Amino acid sequence: MVVMVVVVLYLTTIISWVVQAFVDSQIMTPRKMDIGVKESLKRLAHYALFTIGFLIAVSMAGLGLQNFSIIVGALGVGIGFGLQNIVNNFVSGLILLFERPVRVGDVIQISGDWAEIKNIGIRATTVQTFDRADRIIPNGNLISNEVTNWTLTNRQIRLIIPVGVAYGSDVDRVTQTLLACAQTNPEVEKRPAPKVLFLNFGESTLDFELRVYVADFDHRIDVRSALHHQIDRSFREAGIEIAFPQRDLHVRSVDGSTGTPPSTA
Repeated sequence: MVVMVVVVLYLTTIISWVVQAFVDSQIMTPRKMDIGVKESLKRLAHYALFTIGFLIAVSMAGLGLQNFSIIVGALGVGIGFGLQNIVNNFVSGLILLFERPVRVGDVIQISGDWAEIKNIGIRATTVQTFDRADRIIPNGNLISNEVTNWTLTNRQIRLIIPVGVAYGSDVDRVTQTLLACAQTNPEVEKRPAPKVLFLNFGESTLDFELRVYVADFDHRIDVRSALHHQIDRSFREAGIEIAFPQRDLHVRSVDGSTGTPPSTA
């Protein structure tokens, strides 16, 4: 009987893999479904098939409905005492699969770290940071904590590049030069259009911001670097000085014998 139960559970797992592979190759991939949708549907199919196999195994073990109810009741007591976190993570995993606030392939920011979601499991979600480190996050944390999803609805992202120029610079020329740098970059979106803002009279600089939109989140670092190069080159050609902090130092000598400053003519 024990061997038969193990065989049923093993066959259920094999059937689940076969069904997932068939549905993926014959239905989902030809329809070009989103990778997050595919993973969610395959995960739900696995849970459903495994539940059916488990019920068949329970019936083969000779456990009637009444005995099974007793086991479920005992399991409920165990959950009440020590399995709250496991059940919470399991239910949270189902919520992630149904509501899909995060999906496989999304880039999220949690606890100050940026990471890409690699797998949403029954208990935890595996993410990979940009340093190629894998982190295991309990599903409950993704539900109960604040998570920033940078690619949920689209992969477009805005870049803000601060620029400080020296006092006395031609403000209109600075604005036009920054706009030209953005408009000549092929990775910068035309809509919404690039914008230059004159924000502040700083201590040592006139503070500007160049705001642009990039179509693909993955290209944001390269676009920022390219714009920095272009701005530096264009400012040099236009004779615009990129300012740096300056301080005036006043030195006053003190008469050591009297402790008072000497008289000056």
